[in-house]
Amino acid sequence: MNAIAPIPPGDNALAAMADDLAGKGWARADGWFGAELCAALREDALARFMAEEDAPAGVGREGDFTLDRSVRQCRLAWLDGGDPAQSAFLSRAEALRLELNRRLYLGLLEFEACYAFYPEGGYYGRHRDSFRGARNRVVSLVLYLNPEWDTDWGGQLIVYEGETPASVDPAFASAVLMLSEETEHEVAETRHPRLAVAAWWRVNQTVVRETPLAAI
Repeated sequence: MNAIAPIPPGDNALAAMADDLAGKGWARADGWFGAELCAALREDALARFMAEEDAPAGVGREGDFTLDRSVRQCRLAWLDGGDPAQSAFLSRAEALRLELNRRLYLGLLEFEACYAFYPEGGYYGRHRDSFRGARNRVVSLVLYLNPEWDTDWGGQLIVYEGETPASVDPAFASAVLMLSEETEHEVAETRHPRLAVAAWWRVNQTVVRETPLAAI
């Protein structure tokens, strides 16, 4: 698994990524994880979902958690680092955390990540990843694991900035960073199965992950 660790982007690319995250509230992080690692993550994710080690995703947190399919339709499987691909991913995420802290003084500490599978017809309505002022989830990361994607399949990440939302195809090995409390976004309805890693950095140790429920 050591062979799949990608070479990180150069200093200019990291600077542009940090500038976009600070200035726009979101940034592309393409190339940080590399195609070989993404292929290994996809294999691990599909094995997890086929083994039904996952849970339907809900909205809210703690006592307010609900399974609301009018807002979100996808399935989750949480990463624990037990697979070599997961371990490599967590190592690259840690390197990214250090870079973001060094450049933007965000004080990011804890990290959580899951595989998110959207079946045909899946979507996630407009939302933020953290309540304003909660300071739990601070930076969100999405890494796409789809080996090919046709724009006509939908499933785009829609990021709301200014008057014209940005649209990001869930193309293989592409990645997006967002400020969790500030950046509204949604997942458009997909007409093709869609797989990604969704992850968040926090500044404290309060776990706010959506409570896993029984597998569907």
